[in-house]
Amino acid sequence: MKQTQDAKWAANLAAARQFHAREGHLRAPRKHAEHLEAAEVVPGRQNGTDGAMVVKPGTRLDNVCKRAAKLPEQRRTDLDQLGMRW
Repeated sequence: MKQTQDAKWAANLAAARQFHAREGHLRAPRKHAEHLEAAEVVPGRQNGTDGAMVVKPGTRLDNVCKRAAKLPEQRRTDLDQLGMRW
């Protein structure tokens, strides 16, 4: 099952929120992997052996920052609420 862009965004935003809650910032290394809770798992994503979804928020946040001008306003607002440094 192929994920929609909205589903991918939701998973990456959940990973960014989880990282921010734990670390207090959004400067995740590109190779860092977040394991989302089973309740947040989106069908079609690679899951870890414990049933958690594995997401790399650092890679996604770096890419989003480089394309900030093309980001929809709501998605930019979501990241602004977490203190995203553009």
